[in-house]
Amino acid sequence: MDFDGLSARTASVADWAASAAARAPDPMTVARVGLGAMVFAAGVHKLLDPLSWSAYVVPWLAPLLVVSPVTFMLVNGVLEVGFGAAIVADRYTALASAVAAVSLSATCLYLAVVFVAEGGLFGDVLARDIGLAGLAGLAWAVLVESLRRPTRTP
Repeated sequence: MDFDGLSARTASVADWAASAAARAPDPMTVARVGLGAMVFAAGVHKLLDPLSWSAYVVPWLAPLLVVSPVTFMLVNGVLEVGFGAAIVADRYTALASAVAAVSLSATCLYLAVVFVAEGGLFGDVLARDIGLAGLAGLAWAVLVESLRRPTRTP
């Protein structure tokens, strides 16, 4: 085995990776744009297909809403498009990421409550949306980072 050749190739790959990392955007910028794009895309989908999204409003929740489940999803879609665009554009980032963090955290909690209370309902969605917990953490990180800036943009 030629371990000397392997060592040289490994060093070459490490040099390439270090060079690529030096040219890459700031990690918080990548996180902010990714979070904003996800929130924006979810809002667009709610606007395009609110009936499908309204299926996640369980019967015991519907009477607590002041509007129909479809209208609730349409309003939520408009808000998500706005807050997602604000996060991507880096405007009002603290407010928009706080709303995203609360919304994503509440979604995970809601799905867990429904899963327990309704005998496993939306279990597949809950399993998928555990990833939302990670995104909620990302939203909180974007919020904290935006508040730490010495000069914040609105």
